[in-house]
Amino acid sequence: MSKVSIVGAYNSKFGSLIEVKDMVSFKKKIDKNSFYDLIIEAGRGAIADSGLDAKDIDAVWVGACSPSRFVNQEHVAPIAVGIDPALRFKPMTRTECACASSSVAIYDATYAVESGRFKNVLVIGVEKMNLLDTPAMTAALACSSYYPEEGGKGMTFPGLFAELAKAYIAHYKFSESEWRTQAAHVAALCYRNASKNPLAHIQNGPQTAAEILALPESGKGSNMMVAAPLRLHDCSLVTDGAAAVVITSTQNAKANRKKVVEIAGIGHSEEYLPLSKRPHLWELEAGKNAVAKAYQEAGITAEDLDIAEVHDCFTINQLLTTEALGLSQDGKAGMDYVNGRFTADDEKVCINLSGGLKAKGHPVGATGASMHALVYKQLMEEPIGQAPTKKTPKIGVTFNVGGSGVTNAVTVLRRVK
Repeated sequence: MSKVSIVGAYNSKFGSLIEVKDMVSFKKKIDKNSFYDLIIEAGRGAIADSGLDAKDIDAVWVGACSPSRFVNQEHVAPIAVGIDPALRFKPMTRTECACASSSVAIYDATYAVESGRFKNVLVIGVEKMNLLDTPAMTAALACSSYYPEEGGKGMTFPGLFAELAKAYIAHYKFSESEWRTQAAHVAALCYRNASKNPLAHIQNGPQTAAEILALPESGKGSNMMVAAPLRLHDCSLVTDGAAAVVITSTQNAKANRKKVVEIAGIGHSEEYLPLSKRPHLWELEAGKNAVAKAYQEAGITAEDLDIAEVHDCFTINQLLTTEALGLSQDGKAGMDYVNGRFTADDEKVCINLSGGLKAKGHPVGATGASMHALVYKQLMEEPIGQAPTKKTPKIGVTFNVGGSGVTNAVTVLRRVK
């Protein structure tokens, strides 16, 4: 089986890409950069970065989570024809796997290149979330849970991940103070990294755990409880944005480029959709399975990793993904963050140099593509934002999660030239 490499990438500015005219009701919103605009921008950007022309692209995949709810648009993939007239008549496909939608799009495109059917494929991830008010946005996201007993019963995603956090805290016997300290260090690291990322949604978040822990419990500027034990600063952002990559065979990439970053290993594992069917909520069992698959295919261990972008939709999931990757012992990730591990200055591995979902932002359909794009740029020595200070990274990993730990997409990326 031939290997596949990324040869171009693009990440839009992430943020709340709207203008609110009525600051009282928050209902008069002007779309500053539409869903359609984001697809075109990301697609054109990735093609330009690849050095190819649009006519060289054989097919397009688009990952989007819930555009029918967020922007009243289904039949999303053909929007990519607008990137360039040369893409007219090319095959285009949309994928959906909740927050892992565009990682799965990359996997489908990879399989297509490996098959030999296509030479160059463009993959775009996109989501426009901020046109909805909070109740409507929450209802849209709830459709990615097991609706009969979760979303349909009023369970939100903060509530679902709060169940994982409660199980984690109980299993490892953490006090409330220990939990809050660990979570605050995770969030502060992401805020610090995002402050150096010009594309990040939040660039002025609290820089230290002490600042987060000192925030009031309620009122303006507070770290209010959202779904116990998860507070406001434990939660990722409602974000608009898009990202894209261009992939081709590694053989083709090596023949035409001085630097090559290969998709060295893929792990794609699914978990039971409802939480009620899972025996161990204190760990990502399917995530560990996906990690094992990706590491085996790439021929690496956790010790070989230089950088990681992990799915910190909530601080608890940054701990769980860190442990699933083997970068911390089970139950020990929180203290590793407290002790200053995983920063840009870490001598072994840096985590979420982009700021992660927590601060870079989480436009759900775009998140997987963004992770791949940003790790690719790090390995190409063209970092967007913070870069490791102790070494030049050669091997990176993305760990993208859809739903409440349901779709687990782990990709090992390796500089091979």
